[in-house]
Amino acid sequence: MLWKIKALIQNTIACLPPTEAYTMYYWVQRHYGALKSANPMGVLKTAVETWQLIINTGYDPKGKVFLEIGTGWIPIVPLAYYLMGAKRTITIDLNPYIKEDLIKECLQYVSVNTEKIKNTFGPLLDNKRLDAITDLPKQGNYNVEQFYNLCGIEYIAPGDAAHTILSPNSIDIHTSNYVMEHIPPEILVAIIKEGNRIIKQNGLFVHNIDYSDHFSHSDKTIVPINFLQFTEKEWIKYAGNRFMYMNRLRHDDFINIFLKCDHRILVNETNTNQTIYELLKKNSIKLDSRFKNKSIEVNSILRARLITQKCVKE
Repeated sequence: MLWKIKALIQNTIACLPPTEAYTMYYWVQRHYGALKSANPMGVLKTAVETWQLIINTGYDPKGKVFLEIGTGWIPIVPLAYYLMGAKRTITIDLNPYIKEDLIKECLQYVSVNTEKIKNTFGPLLDNKRLDAITDLPKQGNYNVEQFYNLCGIEYIAPGDAAHTILSPNSIDIHTSNYVMEHIPPEILVAIIKEGNRIIKQNGLFVHNIDYSDHFSHSDKTIVPINFLQFTEKEWIKYAGNRFMYMNRLRHDDFINIFLKCDHRILVNETNTNQTIYELLKKNSIKLDSRFKNKSIEVNSILRARLITQKCVKE
């Protein structure tokens, strides 16, 4: 779908009252968007890679309590962390997107594709926990609460990750999966500062960030940094709604935000797109003034994985 048409549809739906807007947006996504199938494999694979990245820092995530920012339509990341040994995952979302039928469809997929699951998780998989998950669909009349209880999932939506009611030193790992790019900068700072309050002294902040124009995911006629051509005022007209807001922060902006929140960077993995790099080098893409002074290297980064830790104050 052409991105401007998609933007028009989203902006129109966003004008409806919240309850009707969520219902309509779900219907559109279910019939024409990413929710035609509740295949969890992509997100599960990313969660496994994230878990391994945590291990590589020398930190053992087994038996730990996670706080996930931005649940989305299905709590796939909390499911993945459960399968690898997490004690509990509190997942919080501004928007109450979760649907029971999607969760059940996801669990049915897991149940009939156990070999794919085992191959994806490898030695990180807790096979007894996988057996417990695959048993749920066999019960026929199970409900979502049983799934939550089994996996140690606490779902909070609508919720405010910048103002939680969690106790200090109660979270081991503060995490998100391609969500931070959808949060306004000032709220990002507030979320990280709240994370500093509730994280344990040696806890980790683990975040996957997507710097690409999300419209380019479905419209292949535009480049992944198409949105860097627009002024803020122009861009808000297209994607200023609750469904598609993108802050357009670049990797250096995120690094600065974490540093300003008194963090040290433990892992800083980036994915630079060579095609975009060459286009920018040839000045084939005209950037808005907000991005002109950034390096070609920074503007070519489409994804990143960051692991940070709050600095210990003497």
